[in-house]
Amino acid sequence: MSVHVAVVGATGAVGDLMRKVLAERNFPVRSIKFLASEKSAGKTVEFAGQQYTVEPIRPEAFQGVQIVLSSTPSSVSREFSPVAAKAGAIVIDNSSAWRMDPDCPLVVPEVNAHELHNIKKGIVANPNCVAIPLCVALKPLHDLARVKRVVVATYQSSSGKGAKGLLDFHAQLTAWAAGQPVPAPTAHRAQLAGNVVTLDWTLDPNGFTEEENKVINETKKIMGDPSIGVCPTCVRVPVRVAHSEAITVEFHRPLAVAEAKAALAKAPGIVFMDETIDGRFPQPIHAEGSDHTFVGRVRQDPSHPNALCLWVVADNLRKGAASNAVQCAEELVRRGIVK
Repeated sequence: MSVHVAVVGATGAVGDLMRKVLAERNFPVRSIKFLASEKSAGKTVEFAGQQYTVEPIRPEAFQGVQIVLSSTPSSVSREFSPVAAKAGAIVIDNSSAWRMDPDCPLVVPEVNAHELHNIKKGIVANPNCVAIPLCVALKPLHDLARVKRVVVATYQSSSGKGAKGLLDFHAQLTAWAAGQPVPAPTAHRAQLAGNVVTLDWTLDPNGFTEEENKVINETKKIMGDPSIGVCPTCVRVPVRVAHSEAITVEFHRPLAVAEAKAALAKAPGIVFMDETIDGRFPQPIHAEGSDHTFVGRVRQDPSHPNALCLWVVADNLRKGAASNAVQCAEELVRRGIVK
């Protein structure tokens, strides 16, 4: 079976990666088109050895398309995702526009792919880049002992700010490493080279940042349990690609470390590293370029008998964005939702 596909926001960092991931994973494409803003329309992109001209985003571009992979600002998605859905496509949207809409499933395939059978508006929301690997790691443990509360501190890479973030970080790092004055930040909210930044996002009225509130709300929705307590602290660190997370999980019953390790080692989408066996532990350099979630440092919380601590790393551009969206598309085809 092959599918008519459109990639929207095709010239952006995530859109460009969606195109590459589709090819890498041999997604069954019958036809494909690439859409972007008027400013980018007319550019050419390569897919599967062929050159394609980027088209402007407009209603008629969605005719005959079955799956739309979209990575645009939320305002653009709010305008055009319903248009694409009305034309008959299922939109997998990477913006935050639809994530908390009760009629739009928020999907991580390893966790809640069954929600793809409940697409009421023709839109599937792709979750936040922290919530995705967090839930991938929580799912096998939740199945064993049911998660009660999660405390997570993130170590988020510069690429979370897109290409502008990486350019900003590179300029800072070059100057900092040479002992020269570090230029003022342009994408990040403070100097990132040789530093960490815990307010690299908008501060919301509740004292948490916009990013932290996304992790709270999206984790509950993905896990399908609004009773789960989530307390995040999101931090930008001087790393190019891949987000890391230090997680403490409280369960409704005690869960042995050995039982948790065994479940994680066989869980889909996880590369488990057991430092007690071979000394290996997850690092951003392992995750960069991978579609897997890397998990390690599983240990008993010494302060609570029902809690474990673990360390999680994933490529924020791939598993945290583009690859998760393509995996959702694969599930739509595998389950016969798109024919």
